[in-house]
Amino acid sequence: MIRWMLVIFLALILISWFSPLLQKLGFGRLPGDFRFRLFGREWFLPVTTTVLLSMVAALVAKLI
Repeated sequence: MIRWMLVIFLALILISWFSPLLQKLGFGRLPGDFRFRLFGREWFLPVTTTVLLSMVAALVAKLI
């Protein structure tokens, strides 16, 4: 279970790094993607985007 939590955490970090590119494609503004300001910094939790991209990756992996 710790392994999956680590994978999800790393996926969230990678998506937040690529968020400017993803926003140009329309991701990051989906319902369920959270943006908030805490301690003077803007935080972004792309929950819906992560689920959507995971489904796409699973579909690609299944086809290959």
